[in-house]
Amino acid sequence: MRPDSIDEARPARDVDAMSGEHAGSEKPAAAIPMTVTAKPTFWNALKAALGSWWGTGPTVSRKQSSDELAEDRTDMAGTRTLMAADRTLMAWVRTSLSLNSFGFTIYKVLQGLSEAGISLRHGQSPLEVGLFLTGLGTVAMVMGTIEYAQTLRDLHIYMEIKLRRPAFIMALLMSVFGLFLFFNIVARLF
Repeated sequence: MRPDSIDEARPARDVDAMSGEHAGSEKPAAAIPMTVTAKPTFWNALKAALGSWWGTGPTVSRKQSSDELAEDRTDMAGTRTLMAADRTLMAWVRTSLSLNSFGFTIYKVLQGLSEAGISLRHGQSPLEVGLFLTGLGTVAMVMGTIEYAQTLRDLHIYMEIKLRRPAFIMALLMSVFGLFLFFNIVARLF
């Protein structure tokens, strides 16, 4: 006599849902092999790949002590402070870029008007305005970069921080760009 389903072929076992142990058995649930094989699909492979890359995140299976909770919260506070410092530095970068590009544009427009024969009240005004705005943008970028470096130094006490952060690299590039633009306009004065 053949069983009609797979479940009838296996003997029934009562399992306590809370403990995972079999009723009337001395063996723990982990000792009884249970294999579940899923049909390999694209979605299962994608989930596995993302799970191994992304990770499962923090899991707490036991009650944490107050010291462990404080350490976790300090780590999270340090991460939030680091992200706030990144956002602040990017605001400095945006401000500096705006001042530099506006100063350079004003310089080129006023220089074009001057070359077209339109007399300006002060002959050096295109250079002065462009120099002032690009200088202001460069100073803003350098100040923002210094502030960011000081914040990283202070945060280094609480957590390991690498200097190869995208915001810091962008700030350094913008500082070099601003200095180049500023000295290019200064060179035209002489």
